[in-house]
Amino acid sequence: MKKKIVIIGGGISGLTTAYYLQKEIREQSLPIDTMLIEASGRLGGKIKTFRKDGYTIERGPDSFLERKESAARLARELQLGDQLVNNATGKSFVLVNNRLHSIPSGSMMGIPTQITPFVFSGLFSPIGKLRAGFDFVLPRSKPVSDQSLGQFFRRRLGNEVVENLIEPLLSGIYAGDIDQMSLMATFPQFYQVEQKYRSISLGMRTLAPKQPKDAKAKTKGIFLTLKTGLQSIVDRIEERLEDGTVMKGTRVEKIIKIDDRYSITLSNGKQVEADAVVMAASHKWLPSMFSQYKQFHFFRNIPSTSVANVALAFPKEAIQRDIEGTGFLVSRNSDFTITACTWTHKKWPHTTPEGKVLLRCYVGRPGDEAIVEQTDEEMVRVVLEDLQKTMDITAEPEFAVVSRWKEAMPQYTVGHQQRMKTLKQFMNEELPGIYLAGSSYAGAGLPDCIDQGEAAVKYVLSYLEQTNQKELMA
Repeated sequence: MKKKIVIIGGGISGLTTAYYLQKEIREQSLPIDTMLIEASGRLGGKIKTFRKDGYTIERGPDSFLERKESAARLARELQLGDQLVNNATGKSFVLVNNRLHSIPSGSMMGIPTQITPFVFSGLFSPIGKLRAGFDFVLPRSKPVSDQSLGQFFRRRLGNEVVENLIEPLLSGIYAGDIDQMSLMATFPQFYQVEQKYRSISLGMRTLAPKQPKDAKAKTKGIFLTLKTGLQSIVDRIEERLEDGTVMKGTRVEKIIKIDDRYSITLSNGKQVEADAVVMAASHKWLPSMFSQYKQFHFFRNIPSTSVANVALAFPKEAIQRDIEGTGFLVSRNSDFTITACTWTHKKWPHTTPEGKVLLRCYVGRPGDEAIVEQTDEEMVRVVLEDLQKTMDITAEPEFAVVSRWKEAMPQYTVGHQQRMKTLKQFMNEELPGIYLAGSSYAGAGLPDCIDQGEAAVKYVLSYLEQTNQKELMA
């Protein structure tokens, strides 16, 4: 008898699950059917590429870390390997007190690993630099199960380094408040470095990649994207999924366990039966889908930040005061609405026609999300006002692309891993065959979500194999 696996959510986690699952089923001739159910009218989640007049503009994520290999592996699997390209390297800046300061060389995620560039940086006051030096003499912290990123770094390096460098870098990744974000769920490697080396500066210096011997050698960027846009991955997967296995524009209302199977009620009133389920949707939907289980109710208290980005296209001559670099972050202490700006035409030259400039600015942070609700025109106006404080822009943009992501960035607050561990123990006992995958659960970057999709495939296939063996023995 054929088994059925239902995947709920058509973002990159769900798509990865569906793609690799169908591949395994074909290659092993497994008697399994699959179905992917997506609430919206399109697949890809936050991955969305806009193309116009030779521009390639990412409306969601624009790249992924090359060292996390699963994303590039998936691209090659889809015959898109020839489209992979690294970012161009160049100076990055932090805006503090209305001035752009270059990030000190040798900084790793904001942690200084070289003394001289840090000492001569204008990012910090003499007192701030002296306080950061305490990291060399402070003892390692007592072992704890979790703590906030802010608490950890303020103890090691002081408030000034945190506010002017570490916070803009780390909170930009998760659009979160570092004084609420879980260290162990986001950057556990920092805690591990401190426990091993005591000083995180000395520890990160030990772990830093070796610089090329030739000082003139061009450093390769650490990020990858696709020349054709990240949506190429989504489009290619959708092309390869088997006909009739994707259902768009349909929400899952409720999931009920009946004996060893699951009954899934859809928004169109129909019901689908499944032997295993991969839940690749946002955490905010789980309390209603599993309303009969109080164990899912804590998801109601997990905040999600709303963010937006504004891409602005200009002729090159419109930028009179250009800056050599790839972009800047904004310290929270600055009187700016934008949180960061990428000079996309420099960081990703393939995205922009010759003689043009493409700036991509980000807005929205915890406690300051009202800008995301503004009209496109108002958002563009505010962003241009901020840009004029650092650049001399003499013309209106040729066009602007505004992208809003409402409640799109789940926050891994302190204790996140323990809460997820407790939930998974409950699910293994009471809801076997259901697997959680996606940015709400175990990593928000594209490779993290792809990793979770791959893990989901292994889980559900192993689960169904075990149930088959039990049925044969019965």
